Amino acid sequence: MFDVTAIGELLIDFTPAGNNQRGDLLFARNPGGAPANVLAANSRMGGKTAFIGKVGKDSFGAFLRDTLEGIGISAEGLVISETVNTTLAFVQLDHKGDRSFSFYRKPGADMMLEPEEVNELIIDNSHILHFGSVSLTDEPSRSATFHAVSLAKKKGCIISYDPNYRPLLWDSAEKAKEQMLLGLTFADIVKVSEEEMILLTGEKDIVKGSMLLSKEGAALILVSLGAKGACYRRGEIFGILPAYDVKTIDTNGAGDAFLGAVHYQIRGKQLSDIRNMSKAELENILSFANAAGSLTTTKGGAITALPSLEEIEECMSKVPLLDY
Repeated sequence: MFDVTAIGELLIDFTPAGNNQRGDLLFARNPGGAPANVLAANSRMGGKTAFIGKVGKDSFGAFLRDTLEGIGISAEGLVISETVNTTLAFVQLDHKGDRSFSFYRKPGADMMLEPEEVNELIIDNSHILHFGSVSLTDEPSRSATFHAVSLAKKKGCIISYDPNYRPLLWDSAEKAKEQMLLGLTFADIVKVSEEEMILLTGEKDIVKGSMLLSKEGAALILVSLGAKGACYRRGEIFGILPAYDVKTIDTNGAGDAFLGAVHYQIRGKQLSDIRNMSKAELENILSFANAAGSLTTTKGGAITALPSLEEIEECMSKVPLLDY
């Protein structure tokens, strides 16, 4: 039985890696893709995970498959495209470590996953199915994703969703919002950034925005707030917890680590358990997830920066919280 299975993009992040002797910016090859990052965070802590997606029959695809297997993620659901190359993304960091992306995906192999290529046996043996909106940008991956989510819903899986808005991958903000809101209707757990909450609800106030998101029926709403920490909403219960005071150099993958940590904390729990969690239980989960996200920002890359369970626990006991 898999604690979490994710469907979506698996790609190469080329991240800044210093400069050469002429001063030219160098980039390092890193495994990436938000759904895979979420699984990797969970796997790093000891969870049992599986990935469903598509890469190219190229050196990057082989590297990504080896990466999944190397960190304990089942690659049985990974499909290899004979005709389309693995998707690439170049990551730029500003002076605060915040990142932006340039994608090479016209098309990319992750977009080409067909519904009939979805490994249904993996979904049958999963507790949580996680997906994001990057696989909703184009066909056939959009149909493949909704096929997997619908199947998982029928099987009684908990559905986890991260809209993960990447403007450059959509024809328009309106089309993105339409598909992202459709994804929201399936979700039991929703994790959004503050910017994504505003896009989807039109509401800048966190209390009101999180309530609007919960109207679609999700049991748990999580809003990541960067250095300010994160908030949670379960029905009428709402709270904000601060991040940890660490030296941030690269925010890439921090939100994925946060969500992977949430998944790890709810392993084995049923949806009814989540709907009845107390404020204390929710805050314990969020403190753990904030530690995972904070620690991820202290290293470069995404999967390569993910902390272990021991590192998270040490952070929670020794590192002070940021004061906002």
